Amino acid sequence: MTAQVGQPAPDFTLYDNDKNKLTLSELKGSNVLLLFFPVAFTSVCTAELCAVRDNLKYYESANARVFGISVDSIFALNKFKHEQNLNFPLLSDFNKEASKAYGSLYENWKYDMLGVSKRSAFVVDKEGVIRYAEVLENAGEQPNFEAINQTLQTLS
Repeated sequence: MTAQVGQPAPDFTLYDNDKNKLTLSELKGSNVLLLFFPVAFTSVCTAELCAVRDNLKYYESANARVFGISVDSIFALNKFKHEQNLNFPLLSDFNKEASKAYGSLYENWKYDMLGVSKRSAFVVDKEGVIRYAEVLENAGEQPNFEAINQTLQTLS
């Protein structure tokens, strides 16, 4: 089941691309934008995350911390982050627990890859409640950043 607006955000602890543990519930007091994406180094994922990189000041002004999440390893995510000069952490959901908790997991994706994150976006407010949720079935589409930005404006 997909995590829903108005519900507490499912908590998780994941390693970031720098091998640091991050626990969502420890970020209370900040708005959080979680961007699940299928696979590092693919064209749509790269375009999406680079657009966020280029607009990070907007998210920071909304007191929002941004995190990209995929089932890639921390090592692949670290290489991807540095090659694309991404200025926010990438979290490895290698064991697929966060993707499942947010209803954001393809059971069978392209080329018979099992358990790949669906492209999705969640805005979590300072109290840990989901205020925006979008899970895309088509990995070729990007989240509605206009709606995400409007949600963040109401929270700042």
